[in-house]
Amino acid sequence: MRRKVKNLSPDAPLLYPDHPRPMSRRDFIRQGLMKGMAAVTAPSLFSLFANPREAHAALSPDLQALKLPDRCDISTLGGGKIPFICFDLAGGANIAGSNVLVGQGSQMDFLTTAGYSRLGLPGDMIPPIVNPNTGLNDFIDADLGLAFHSDSAMLRGIKERFNTAGWAMTNGAVIPARSENDTSINPHNPMYAINRCGADGELLTLIGSRSSDSGGNSIAPADMIDLTVRPTKVDRPSDVSGLIDTGKLVGLLNQSDAVAVMEAIQRISDMKLASVDTGITTDAVVKELVRCGYVKSADLVDRYGDPAELDVTQDTDIIGPIFSQTEFDGDSEFRKTASVMKLVVNGYAGAGTITMGGYDYHTGDRAVGEIRDLRAGRCMGACLEYAARRGTPLMLYVFSDGSVSSNGTLDNSQDGGGKGVWTSDNQSTSASFFLVYNPGSQPALINGDLVRQQIGTFSADGSVNNASSPAANNVNLLVQTVALNYLALHGEQGRFTDLFGTNLGNSAMLDSLTVFNQIQ
Repeated sequence: MRRKVKNLSPDAPLLYPDHPRPMSRRDFIRQGLMKGMAAVTAPSLFSLFANPREAHAALSPDLQALKLPDRCDISTLGGGKIPFICFDLAGGANIAGSNVLVGQGSQMDFLTTAGYSRLGLPGDMIPPIVNPNTGLNDFIDADLGLAFHSDSAMLRGIKERFNTAGWAMTNGAVIPARSENDTSINPHNPMYAINRCGADGELLTLIGSRSSDSGGNSIAPADMIDLTVRPTKVDRPSDVSGLIDTGKLVGLLNQSDAVAVMEAIQRISDMKLASVDTGITTDAVVKELVRCGYVKSADLVDRYGDPAELDVTQDTDIIGPIFSQTEFDGDSEFRKTASVMKLVVNGYAGAGTITMGGYDYHTGDRAVGEIRDLRAGRCMGACLEYAARRGTPLMLYVFSDGSVSSNGTLDNSQDGGGKGVWTSDNQSTSASFFLVYNPGSQPALINGDLVRQQIGTFSADGSVNNASSPAANNVNLLVQTVALNYLALHGEQGRFTDLFGTNLGNSAMLDSLTVFNQIQ
């Protein structure tokens, strides 16, 4: 008789006799022993005001003029780039096969039965089996553009939170890419690369749910790290609402009166400064900074004097439509996701990482992994749905450090679904994927080429072909491949070599690694 799983909670820790005792923070996170919680430390007052995304136009005309780029430059719309969120599934989650379909040349160039078995799919659940009653393939779901296995737990979670209307506006690609199991040296995190492409935010440049140089569990490529834009830790609603402090003035007065006071202070200061003869001197520069400081303070009170502006718990596009109040109150992963997506999708931050722990789930069954993949999918779907409700594009990237494989034994429990149990870590079955939502129209494949939806290949037996793309056996180049495709969404792939060099290859290679046309 098969033993019963004692605890299928997605928050249960994972302990194995063949793994060393967890010693580092990363070890605790990948085995689900730590969530990673800390308070955010807000930047200094002046550093919060770089490139605001949107003016409320409530300031008086004379102060509005001072916000222009040739004066105080606080009217620029952030970096003007597509919001970017990545999911760091710590521990080595399954992505290829049982979640996103992979093939020998393209997604539809199918593997052997043995290959799919290694990826956790039994022989009666693999493509291209056709249902004789409908003539359709029961195991391929391309509703999101990218082809998933129809019984993918991640896909179920995404669809549960992401309304049907948005599916047709979404597309994506999978990247077979080997990465080491359970280590702290996988340079998976693309935050600094995305910032190098121009992504910025109104309040913060980068954010992440972990207090690390990358903002996530996996590290960032060393040659891309720029600690001047180190991700700010955000993993709960209070981290978001605590970013802005408009001082006691708003508490003493209403918001419009507080703005009027700040405007008056600026004008008085400006008159005093104007009475001093200023040439192009250090004093003149300081006076300009003071002048702009008052304008920025007035603009800050104008836009954020209402505490609800940054309050995740009061966002009616999140609480109710995406997460019920009970779900939000009861699951820290949902609160973490809501906090990051609130900042990134609205342009308050340029890009963000959401780390989810406990994905080292080779527990000798299938149910534990399915439950955790389902919750990860719900969080991914929440981000996509929030972008749809806000009418803004979003690039969503999912990766994990290593992967798992199956020996073909089946878990026939309700949660196991008759699929292959995960029996061991296996870096050769690794993959990453990204989805792009565009409210205007579905992102279009270059030349309509479906082959582009898989960057690299798997062998027939279910292993990554290490030479099939520059990213296949080099995690640093995997990050560059993601950055290339982020640039392409803006029609800026021509900037890639200037930004990142020639490690991905010549122009022909770059074209082969690019999936979508510029989105409009």
